[in-house]
Amino acid sequence: MHSFFEQDKLNYIEMSRVCQITGKKVISGNNVSHSHAKTRRKFQPNLHTKKFFVPETGKWITLMVSANGIRTINKKGITAALKEATEKGFYKA
Repeated sequence: MHSFFEQDKLNYIEMSRVCQITGKKVISGNNVSHSHAKTRRKFQPNLHTKKFFVPETGKWITLMVSANGIRTINKKGITAALKEATEKGFYKA
């Protein structure tokens, strides 16, 4: 029998940090100090886990979407945004 914490770890699946609408992902760059010494760093996308209602199917879907992706959904609509993201390979239905 697993303890509570071990069981929680078994059910936890880590998702990659990629927007399912725009495809934005982690990129790397440099930290530049005052002396201009450079060390590597990561730039994380502004991701949020958000639920959207799709009126055509009558169902709710949960997406990991960036702030830019939320603006895209607000502008084009969820159906058009999902269709475009599927064509580009960012979202798999």
